[in-house]
Amino acid sequence: MVFLRTCKDFLVSNKSKINILKSKIKHMFVRIVKMSFHEEKIPAFLENFESVKDKIRNADGNRFLELYQDKNDKCIFFTYSYWETEADLENYRQSELFNTVWDFTKKLFNAKPEAWSVDKLVSLN
Repeated sequence: MVFLRTCKDFLVSNKSKINILKSKIKHMFVRIVKMSFHEEKIPAFLENFESVKDKIRNADGNRFLELYQDKNDKCIFFTYSYWETEADLENYRQSELFNTVWDFTKKLFNAKPEAWSVDKLVSLN
């Protein structure tokens, strides 16, 4: 009980300092990109993604990367990535790696890609 009371006293007495620290913590955000490919171009996309996925994941500020394929329309894919800051994502988007990947990938599309940057509000495991 003494330990809990001590922790509570610490939190109460340092509430303003804790709030300042919380406001300075970087909040990662999620980037979702929807891409639709010509069916015959899907193997080329997947082969290229396999060759660059580790480089993308290791870009400064990238903390997570996944690729999804729609269950009903096999031509639709999504990338789902976590970025530390918008500046990190923008730096990646201006990089030689992104330009090389995007120049290759955009030739395979059958529709204009869509992208969203979103904040995660709730996560349950």
